[in-house]
Amino acid sequence: MAPRNEEHKLNCFPPFRPLLRRIRHLSRSQQPVDESQTQLILSSKGSIVTWERAVTEKERIAGGELLPLYSSGNEENTFLSAAVLETMEARVDELDGDLRKLSLQIHEHPELMFQEKFAHDTLTKYMVSQGFTVTPHYLGLETAWRASFKHGAGGPVLGVNSEMDALPGIGHACGHNLIAIAGVGVALGVKAALVKHDIAGEVVLLGTPAEEGGGGKIILLDRGGYADMDACIMCHPAPGPNGYFVIGPSFAMQSLDVEFFGRTAHAAAPWEGINALDAAVLAYSSISALRQQIKPQHRIHGIIEGKNWAVNVIPDYAKLNYVVRAPIDDEVDGLSKRIMACFEAAALATGCTFKITPNLPYKELSNNLPLTREFTRIATERYGMVFVDIQEPGASTDFVSCLVATLPALHPGYSIPAVSANHTIGFTAASHSEEAHVSTLRIIKTLAATGILLCSNKKFLQEACNLFPLSRLLSY
Repeated sequence: MAPRNEEHKLNCFPPFRPLLRRIRHLSRSQQPVDESQTQLILSSKGSIVTWERAVTEKERIAGGELLPLYSSGNEENTFLSAAVLETMEARVDELDGDLRKLSLQIHEHPELMFQEKFAHDTLTKYMVSQGFTVTPHYLGLETAWRASFKHGAGGPVLGVNSEMDALPGIGHACGHNLIAIAGVGVALGVKAALVKHDIAGEVVLLGTPAEEGGGGKIILLDRGGYADMDACIMCHPAPGPNGYFVIGPSFAMQSLDVEFFGRTAHAAAPWEGINALDAAVLAYSSISALRQQIKPQHRIHGIIEGKNWAVNVIPDYAKLNYVVRAPIDDEVDGLSKRIMACFEAAALATGCTFKITPNLPYKELSNNLPLTREFTRIATERYGMVFVDIQEPGASTDFVSCLVATLPALHPGYSIPAVSANHTIGFTAASHSEEAHVSTLRIIKTLAATGILLCSNKKFLQEACNLFPLSRLLSY
């Protein structure tokens, strides 16, 4: 029997917690289970988690539980051949040592957004060594880069993203070292299959800086960095039981920088000053009170910053950094207006002036449905992974800001063993572990297989392109 505190020890993010509870429940059951006839299928609808007997593909389609597996009508191209998959997998296995080395190098040199110089130089040098055409400092961003490889005439262009930035004070607590090598591994795995099996196509790997608030992908999109792609894929780690993955929505997000300006004075004569720190504290407290009046799915969080403060000087400057999240961007806009009223009221009450600077907004994630379907089939059938169906948003990403209305895109999350959630020092340690590396190799193969299918099956690519404008509506 699992210990009662097992879930707390793992502290996995919410999508995987129902899974742990069900695993413990099954371990206590006295009923024999015929594993050849049953499997766990997790369906999350609100707070309800259901587990059902595994049925045949025909039954699942008839029952409306699952879209039919992709079929082009041409048996030669319906599914990836075993030979193509084995070529890609063999190449990824060959790269195991290189990818592990790259991951550890980036992990041990954490760099904040737009400062990823070590990662930029390390990854571009490696991609040159692998026969890719590399453009450093891509599109005017000092730490962005592009690596491309083309085989044959024509064919689709598959985009892949590698993130690189870390978090202040806690390093790679979001596992971007793993995302960096995932992009590298996918690109090289796809290249091997294109060449050996003479599949026409191009793979483009973008090194995308500043996901943690700077919107690097949004800048690259605006400058044409995604214009030549037919589809784009990437992945992200999260804590949870080994071998699980999620394809679900993310929060839309708006970050705001708010500055209050007052007047200094000696603290012994405070009436001569205008206290900018008081304005910041008042705004912070007002927003804290506002939280009880917002929807459960909404998030507001912020910090107070200052400069040249001294206890015996009335502060003439204070700054707030706030982030507003909601399931869709329209709700973010409405909630942002409510907290802006708190900033204005605080300035009025203290006599300060203020300035609000909105940063690049992140839209909500809506994964392309055909890509989701085929990735899920490959992950579960080929690599034995377990799909966790979550329809509640998790964190936020600039990936969707670029691609949700631009081209077919896929952004699965995958589990790595961790003692705490993303953006904690515990996750920094987890993203350095051998177990996390092994999990990343598995997701690399799954993404690469999905990418090869896009390159080799024109009808499937067309289906993905035809349906992606509807993905946002159909995902909710």
